[in-house]
Amino acid sequence: MTSLEFPDFESRDFLEQHIQSTLAFYEPRVFSPEGGFYGCFLNDGECYDPHVRQLVASCRYVLNYATAYRLYGQPQYLEWAQWGMDYLTQVHKQPNGAYAWQLEKGVITDSRIMAYGHAFVLLAAATCLKAGLKDAEATLHETFDFLEIHFWDEAAGAYNDERDLSLKTLSPYRGQNANMHMCEALLAAWQASRDLKFLNRAERLANHFAFDLAAQSDGQIWEHYDADWNVDLAFNIDKPNDRYKPWGFQPGHQTEWAKLLLILDTERPDPKWLPKAKTLYDQAIKTGWDDDFGGLVYGVAPNGKFCASEKYFWVQSESFATSWRLFCATGDEKYRDDYHRIWQWSWTHMIDHDHGAWFRVCNRDGSVVDNKKSPLGKTDYHTMGACWDVLNVMAARENKTA
Repeated sequence: MTSLEFPDFESRDFLEQHIQSTLAFYEPRVFSPEGGFYGCFLNDGECYDPHVRQLVASCRYVLNYATAYRLYGQPQYLEWAQWGMDYLTQVHKQPNGAYAWQLEKGVITDSRIMAYGHAFVLLAAATCLKAGLKDAEATLHETFDFLEIHFWDEAAGAYNDERDLSLKTLSPYRGQNANMHMCEALLAAWQASRDLKFLNRAERLANHFAFDLAAQSDGQIWEHYDADWNVDLAFNIDKPNDRYKPWGFQPGHQTEWAKLLLILDTERPDPKWLPKAKTLYDQAIKTGWDDDFGGLVYGVAPNGKFCASEKYFWVQSESFATSWRLFCATGDEKYRDDYHRIWQWSWTHMIDHDHGAWFRVCNRDGSVVDNKKSPLGKTDYHTMGACWDVLNVMAARENKTA
């Protein structure tokens, strides 16, 4: 595909059309009359496991449809957001207040209680509240309070990661991923409720991970820590491709944190946010961009070499959203150039132009790894969210110059 065939990635119409084509991939097939939403879609949209439900996927579908209703006003989207919230609070949620990680036909098949999953419950509730579903406000505060009791470590200034179903046993593992998505959810909760406890906590997490803990790893944000929040360089050292806890620096997580710092700068301005966002993003692009094949890789070792050379959909989409925010914040054309080259590589390799939505993962050369477009957890919340974020920044920029 030559550059002449690329659409205008800065066009609002293009971004909106891309969102609609992604929604269209899921809409004919995602709704489950038995409750919640189906996952596990092949490239052509066939569902290969209709009985399994994962907490993160259940939450992300709610986010997709609550946001779509808020922006486009179609009643079906509001009904689906409520349908998804009902499944979360009536099926995933257990009598002790915890949300089960994975279910099959309503029966728990993975009993881990994950801070990461509960971050998305918080995010789903915040998004529903933004869309006008007032009942979600109770879930928002209940989830925050549950996390406060069972996961928040006040002395550390961060959330612990995992408990068992009884909530009595806490894993010694500590990680940044749950805290990054908690920061995302807390910012959304603040925007939805205007309750300062959410903004204050988001700011505290951003300070702790982007500055305090990053000081242990040359300014970048490492993935894994021990029980005392010391960098753990050995954890999953043999698993640089792990889906949720990979070893190595994650370029996509560096750019995602950078985006959160930029959002935080709009909500609670501070002169330190933009320089740190630039540092995280610039290093991620420097070490993570594949000069031979294009695209951003999954993992980079501490020595700067690729340790996981696959190209994941979410890494590309989160990064183009951040590059656009940085371009608008700084006026530096290099960020605009990054926005276009990430989009161009993604348009060529990661987007399914036949069936819609994004492929989940490509090999280093851009070839698709398998025929499973949306296994558990992938709902294209990242890709549509990135487009929505760019559109929001465009609108804010236009209002500022009007």
